[in-house]
Amino acid sequence: MIAFMWNLLLALIWVVLTGTFNGYNFLVGFLLGYASLSILQRHIGILNGYSRRLPNLVRFVFFFFKELVRANFKVAFDVVTPIWYMKPGVIALPLEARTDMEITLVANLISLTPGTLSLDVSDDRRVLFIHAMFMENEEELRAELKEMERRALEILR
Repeated sequence: MIAFMWNLLLALIWVVLTGTFNGYNFLVGFLLGYASLSILQRHIGILNGYSRRLPNLVRFVFFFFKELVRANFKVAFDVVTPIWYMKPGVIALPLEARTDMEITLVANLISLTPGTLSLDVSDDRRVLFIHAMFMENEEELRAELKEMERRALEILR
């Protein structure tokens, strides 16, 4: 997170120094700052791993968009057909996320996907309880949710 803040600061400095205040120039400054911090990460310990986060973020955005579209079609199909295919239920998902920010991100990403809703986190913060509309195969659903969690944690860690 500190490296990201440095990147934003470098982008703002770039915008101020060039005197062009627009989104394109900010993006150029952000990319130049990202390249600079990627080079410096070998020498400054707090920046370790920063250069891997942007590609992970881009991959996650495409992955989440694909999951979002797939879930929307599944829910829409169930709504427009006369027969209901949903089999709602609640599952317990063991969490790899440990910090409050990681747990919150995972829970919100799951809730943003149509057909699933995060209900609660256990007191020891190791299990997330999720309501799912489609529980045909509990293990498959759990595997999909674990994949989403794994990819989200790649961005944060």
